[in-house]
Amino acid sequence: MSEQKLREDLIAAYKTRALAYAEFYRSATEEVGPEKAEIILRRAIHRLGSRGSSKLQEYAPANFQGLKQAFISNIPDEGRLFEPEIINCNQDGLDIKFHRCPLKEAWNELGLGDDFTEKLCQIAGEVDIGLFESAGFAFSAETWREGDDGCCRLHIRVPTAT
Repeated sequence: MSEQKLREDLIAAYKTRALAYAEFYRSATEEVGPEKAEIILRRAIHRLGSRGSSKLQEYAPANFQGLKQAFISNIPDEGRLFEPEIINCNQDGLDIKFHRCPLKEAWNELGLGDDFTEKLCQIAGEVDIGLFESAGFAFSAETWREGDDGCCRLHIRVPTAT
């Protein structure tokens, strides 16, 4: 199988994931309303992200150089799908901006509209919350909003003592 065919298959898989998120949200909304549907979908996607956290736990709470290398090296297709840009990586934290997102691109191709795409981006971002928080980091993100260039911005920090 050619590298191009593998890349096309990978993109198709992400498009299927994007469609699944949209249809799960729509179906759950029909049954329980939009607020409860969002809670359920966020919980499921958070759990999905948590499952991958073991690969990053050794870098918690403050090895941001190691975290950067481990996280970036696991982005599919050598980063082409998301085009990550490291904005900051120092003792204070790690900030990453994604210039692309195959999920958002699929929702745009489906013509779901900016409001629905924005909502789905917020929900899908739960995967990163699950990943980084379960690995032992403090995490926040700015998901895509209408008018933004690129996509998400991830902010990973040392957790504060409680």
